[in-house]
Amino acid sequence: MSISAELDDRVADVRVTDEALEVHLRDGRRISAPLAWFPRLVKATASQRANWESAAAGHGIHWPEIDEDLSVAGLLRVSS
Repeated sequence: MSISAELDDRVADVRVTDEALEVHLRDGRRISAPLAWFPRLVKATASQRANWESAAAGHGIHWPEIDEDLSVAGLLRVSS
């Protein structure tokens, strides 16, 4: 028996804590990376970190208040 899953690497949700960046993808996967890897997010306030928007047709994340952009492809590379 094989398991077939439709991969959808578009962003569904983003959570940023004082320790980590966690990105939830539409297909159910989660990407987690230490916040220390993202200097602009480290320096941002909790309110600025929470103010994110989908970018690049869902394949990226943009934080307008701190002018930070991350791609899902990049996050998948650094978190594996």
